[in-house]
Parts: sequence; structure tokens; C-alpha cells
Amino acid sequence: MAETLIPNCIHGFASRFSLPLHSPHRIRHFLFPIPPLTLKNLRFRPLASSSPPPSSSFPIADKEQNYEAMGVESLKQFIHLNLGKWNGSFYQFDAHGNLLQNVTTKLSVSSYGEDELISLIQTLYIKQPLSGTFKEDHESEPEWAEYKIKETNLFTVDKYQQIGFFPREKAFSLRYQTAGMLETVLRAGVLGEDDTGEESPKNLKVPSRRPSVVCENCLYSLHKDMRARAFHIMDPHGILQMLLVFLEERGDEVPDLSSSCSIEDISTRITPLLGRWQGHSLTKRSGVYGATIAEADTIALLELNDRGQLIQDITSTSANGTTTNVHWTGTVSNNLVIFDGGFQFTLLPGGLYMGCPSNIANSVAQSQSFHLEFCWMESPDKRQRLVRTYDVEGLAVSSTYIFETKL
Repeated sequence: MAETLIPNCIHGFASRFSLPLHSPHRIRHFLFPIPPLTLKNLRFRPLASSSPPPSSSFPIADKEQNYEAMGVESLKQFIHLNLGKWNGSFYQFDAHGNLLQNVTTKLSVSSYGEDELISLIQTLYIKQPLSGTFKEDHESEPEWAEYKIKETNLFTVDKYQQIGFFPREKAFSLRYQTAGMLETVLRAGVLGEDDTGEESPKNLKVPSRRPSVVCENCLYSLHKDMRARAFHIMDPHGILQMLLVFLEERGDEVPDLSSSCSIEDISTRITPLLGRWQGHSLTKRSGVYGATIAEADTIALLELNDRGQLIQDITSTSANGTTTNVHWTGTVSNNLVIFDGGFQFTLLPGGLYMGCPSNIANSVAQSQSFHLEFCWMESPDKRQRLVRTYDVEGLAVSSTYIFETKL
């Protein structure tokens, strides 16, 4: 879920989570007041590029129509989708898809108020490593750092988050203003009490204090009460800095990426994606009250040619019969697939991949829109994709949900 402003550790509400504040599990509070930024405030350094980024087949809302206010009923649906106690694992990957950190988390989500005053409350608990002192005492209980996320309500969801919400499909995209919450998870979960507070602590890579884009794409499982929340973190110059994933399950289980795909085995990441996929796409302008702007039937063909390149052909046919085809050729290097024109896939374990421009600055310099993509192939024959499209000023103008079945 979203951190709509800076972390709010003062105006918190009592948690309904299983760890009360008087628990022997000691709670630590974190506050990182980072000023909010937007893409249009930043100055990029474009890299030389011989060709423009691949054109997207996803429709883009007109600029004057790219946002509509969120309605009360939509907000209630959004809140209901997120309510509960979520056990999770938090994974940090570098820009090349290499696993850096794995942290255990718990998220308590509740609501209060009615109608226009309804709000979503979230408290994140981050399991901390045992310090040297506690390691000597084998009976010591683990410590959990507590992080209260800013409330989500009609005001914050319209002003800050630019939500793309798909109630029936159980999917959403939204914007973060800073990476403060994600930095807290890493500091508390990896350093714990040894955290010195320095900007770049030794042996730990934390997000930039001035990211150009922080985007969350969330997809819910088709089979379990589980979800994957994926974050793109782009550095101040528009280059992918890191990828972060929360894999969470409502209830007592803690999901694990490695249970469905080996973290070390690179070949298992790309092979399941190959084949012919048939599906349907639904595109909405930003703002969950906003109307659907396009639907299409899709066919995606992914195959490796005799040179080991990934060929992706996507054909979309709209309701009025208009057909669009996008052809990409990509070079595969370990976990990365870099397509001609500057778009890349980072292959992750667990049937996940995340896509983004190799350099957003090139798109901005050429006055082109760009998009970020998250794909979850939860089973061998079904996958979900969520695509977030931005204009050249960094405003999220639309989101597209695609459900596909392998033929």
C-alpha cells in the first residue's frame, strides 16, 4: 500500500495486530522526513540513443482527461481489498535481478470513519536481526520495528497517489512520493539496532533520497489469499536503481519466492515465459473513479531465435476492430533482457519480471511517454500483467491490466 506523505509516527492508531505495544517483542519507531519530489522537478542527463524506445501498444489518456477524482464507493472497495493482517517476505533486488536482501514483515491494515470520512490505516512491522547481545541469549524474542504509514483517504488518494484501480481484477498501481518506507524496511530488517543512520550504510544499498520515480504495482493471487507488491525505484537521473517486492499472504503463512522458482537458477526465469499467450487488456485513466478508456483482446508470442535473442510480438485488437502490433527484439544477459530502443525486462524468481525504460531521461528528452510493467506468472499457464503509463512530466496517465492464458 501507499506511503502518501512522509512516514507518520506521531498520529498513529492502536494496532489490531498480534503484537501489542506491551509485548516482549520490543518495538522501535522510525521517522525519515524526506521532501516529496516529482519527475518534472528533476533534471535528467539523457544518454545517447540511436533509436527511440519501443512504442507501446497501451492507449494513453488525453492530458486534459488523465485524472478523475476517486469516489467514495471506489475508495471503500479499495480499502476492503487491503484489510487484514498480512504476513510477508520483502525482497530487494539490484537492477540486474540479483537478490540483495530478504526481510520478514507483517502488515496490519484496518479502517475507521464512514462515507467521505473513511480512512485506511496501516502499520508495518519489520523483523530485526538479533544484535550481538541478544544472540547470546537463545531465549530472546525477536524485535519488530514499527512503521506507521500515512492514512489513505479521499484527500490523499486524489492528491498524492494517482491510483489506477481494478476492483474486479484485484489489482492496483499507485505513486509514492518518497522511498522512505522502503528504506526503513531495509535499515530495520538488515541493520536493526546497528543502524548508524548514515545515508549509505556499509554493506547495505538503500534507495536514493531523491528518487525520480517510485511506483508500486500490486497483483493478487488467482488461487490464494496472497498478493505481490512490486516497486520500481528510479534514481534522480531516471535510471533503474533497484527493484523491491513484498510477497504477502493474509493469515498465518509466510510466502516465499524460492518455493516456486529457484533464486539461483537463471534458466528457470525465462523459459516459463516462452510461448503463445492469449488474453484481454483493460486500460483506465488514473484515478479509480475514472472511466475505462480502452479494452482489447491480446495475443503475445515470446520465443528465442537461433541467436539466443528474445522475440516478443504483441497484437492487440480493440472492440472497434482496430489492430495494433508491437514487435520487440531483446538481448538476453543473465537476468536482463534489453530490447532494441531502450526497454528492459528484469527477470526475478517466482515467475516475476519487471519492465522499465533503460533510461527514462531519453524518453523525456524526446517528449515520449514511458511505462513500467510488472508481470506475475503464478502458474505455468496463467499470468497477470500490470502496466503503468506516464507522460513526459512524470504524471501517471493510465494503468493497464492484462490477464493471459498460455495456448
